[in-house]
Amino acid sequence: QVQLVESGGGLVQAGGSLRLSCAASGRTFSTYPMGWFRQAPGKERELVAAISWSRSSPYYADSVKGRFTITRDNAKSTVYLQMNSLKPEDTAVYYCAGGRQYASGTLTLAGEYNFRGQGTQVTVSS
Repeated sequence: QVQLVESGGGLVQAGGSLRLSCAASGRTFSTYPMGWFRQAPGKERELVAAISWSRSSPYYADSVKGRFTITRDNAKSTVYLQMNSLKPEDTAVYYCAGGRQYASGTLTLAGEYNFRGQGTQVTVSS
């Protein structure tokens, strides 16, 4: 099983930027579709961005489209989430997750992901 460790969270003012990283163990990272989720207190978990193992057709939730960018560096076994123009409503615990190895396309349903990291807190002040 691939182990995931997120980093890069923190406190930032509205309008600022953060880049989250998710480092994966193992040498098969490149074969897993990946996603970034977030969950704020009292709210449902939300898939904010996803990328296929072949890097095709990234997915973004409407709430982050145009502000967030998901990328992956398979040589470093890492997936990133660049977050720009942050808003207070982006405040949440963010965690990365992986889907079935060699799954086709970009996974957009939470149930398609079957392992995840512990998460990193992002707080955006107004």
